[in-house]
Amino acid sequence: MAHILDGRQMAREIEQEVRVQVDQFLQQTGVKPCLAAVLVGSDPASEVYVRNKQKACQRVGIDSQLHRLEVSISTTELSALVAQLNADSQVHGILIQLPLPDQIAETAILDRVHPLKDVDAFNPDNVGRLVQGRPRFLPCTPHGVQQMLHRAGVEVAGKQVVVVGRSDIVGKPLALLLMQRDSTCGPTAANASVTICHSRSSDLATITRTADVLIAAIGRPAEIRADMVKTGAAVVDVGINRTESGLVGDVDFDGVKEVAGHISPVPGGVGPLTISMLLHNTLSAARLQHVEP
Repeated sequence: MAHILDGRQMAREIEQEVRVQVDQFLQQTGVKPCLAAVLVGSDPASEVYVRNKQKACQRVGIDSQLHRLEVSISTTELSALVAQLNADSQVHGILIQLPLPDQIAETAILDRVHPLKDVDAFNPDNVGRLVQGRPRFLPCTPHGVQQMLHRAGVEVAGKQVVVVGRSDIVGKPLALLLMQRDSTCGPTAANASVTICHSRSSDLATITRTADVLIAAIGRPAEIRADMVKTGAAVVDVGINRTESGLVGDVDFDGVKEVAGHISPVPGGVGPLTISMLLHNTLSAARLQHVEP
């Protein structure tokens, strides 16, 4: 039976660490970090995500703003708000809640967020820095996965890691993080041999069974089954799929937990850590933007 990776408990630990750092930063500078979230429309899932992020900010002493916009807003109008937030010295981090409506040029909006306020690390400048191994901010969900493995005592250095999914938000940056020479958690949380699989990969199960650490981020309910997992492997489920029976991940949890050595649940796994790393990035952004008088 696999050890359950409790993302909620790990997130509480990280929040306590961030809270101490926020207090120290405020005492030293008189500056309180501030995160501005932009929510377009009233998608129920996005509403929940933004509300959870606001509550987390409050717990660690970070100010938060919420800018609600009509679903009919144009790319030009949304760009104007981003420009306003970029110019506001009281705002240190900008979060564009995804997905955006179809009429919005999503990439164009994300590109307009100033690199120093891009706490999701979606701006090409920050992506390029990650590729070169000198990141300004680490993308929140991949960094959360790395923190989860480290805090559970699962070393990836020298191990075979398989990432199922090649999205710009999770799959690609996570592979980059784990193959770096070092990390925020030290070299044992990096230096992995990483394979990325996707919808065009042939014989997926053969590849996933090679993994010491298997990370599922493909966006399909229960796609990863027990027969696709090496005995004793650590399995991290990044998927969030809404079904008639509720939220489920990309992993068949009940089946895989009988084979794996570690497994993260959905909900209560990677999700809380994603928010924790957003708080971490907002504090980092405030530090980068603070100029001594």
